[in-house]
Amino acid sequence: MGIEVGQQVKVSRIFDAATVRAYAELTGDFNPVHFDAGYAADTIFGKPIVHGPLVLTLITTLFANELPGPGSVYLSHDVKYQLPVFYDDEITAILTVTAINEKQHVFIETLAINQNGQTVISGMARLKKY
Repeated sequence: MGIEVGQQVKVSRIFDAATVRAYAELTGDFNPVHFDAGYAADTIFGKPIVHGPLVLTLITTLFANELPGPGSVYLSHDVKYQLPVFYDDEITAILTVTAINEKQHVFIETLAINQNGQTVISGMARLKKY
């Protein structure tokens, strides 16, 4: 299978206004907390935030392309959104294999951290590679 406990991959991306707009166009999620500075100023965030599931795509892209990679199937994922991501934040996704069971299910710790080293998303995923 070529996957081992402790194996790790990472990728980074900056989430800018154009990316947030493109995600909203694709999904239909135009919540004003993502686009309206006046509206967002009155929230706990103080300014517009990036959609959490958009940030999560950094992790799912690594699943598809790197670990476990092409042919893998995403079975489950316990995701915790811990801190907001703001426009122009640079986010790094880090995946670490923590276990592989007898069914060849791969358990992966998932993290996304911002440019200040703060965790914005954490979780544990289970995938299978065919």
